[in-house]
Amino acid sequence: MNKIVVCYQSLLGLYGDRGNAMVLRSRLAARGFDAEIVEVEPGDEVPADGLVYLLGGGEDAAQISAVRMLKEDGNIFRAVDSGAVLFAVCAGYQIVGNTFTVGDDDQVIDGLGLLDVDTRRGPERAVGEILTHWDSPTGDYLITGFENHGGFTELGKGAKAFAQVEVGIGNRADGTEGAISRTNPKIIGTYPHGPVLVRNPQLADYLLELALGVELDELPSEELDELRRQRVAAVRR
Repeated sequence: MNKIVVCYQSLLGLYGDRGNAMVLRSRLAARGFDAEIVEVEPGDEVPADGLVYLLGGGEDAAQISAVRMLKEDGNIFRAVDSGAVLFAVCAGYQIVGNTFTVGDDDQVIDGLGLLDVDTRRGPERAVGEILTHWDSPTGDYLITGFENHGGFTELGKGAKAFAQVEVGIGNRADGTEGAISRTNPKIIGTYPHGPVLVRNPQLADYLLELALGVELDELPSEELDELRRQRVAAVRR
């Protein structure tokens, strides 16, 4: 059974990011793969044999607690070392990095160190629809979503940008959004909610292909294509 592991929904689940797990399971099932969603809450052991690990959005105190518990548990490190995909959104993106700040005094907190990025509070909060260009294996692909974050993220040498911003803010003023580890491309961080994998099914399939090591059959949907067309047109207006 393929496990899609949602880490600490009660801490990092404020913005509907659990939907990312649901779309992954659905798209696996449509292709004949058995999959289950495993929700890990504080105090539970994180399974080390997951296919994909998901981290979502949360507030400052939740970020600190999540980092501490994931470090103490240790299995998320073992899982990515064994080839699992780690997909982290918003606060999850920040905590998988080297450091991030919390509170009015901008206290610097050590993250998980799985992505070579550092996050600091920016001069303005990024709130609103975001549209970016992802250089997918099949060419330019538009990522739509909703960003809501006060942190601005700077990439180190060990990370590369996930996408380029057309509309919105993303990482910071350099026009990039998200990050991918250069040493382990199965570790990806991004800011958009939506949930982002529901809005962008090709990205969901990309994560599954990374995790499974196989090329998946396409799942064409005129309804999804039209919905994406409308969203892109709306954010560009």
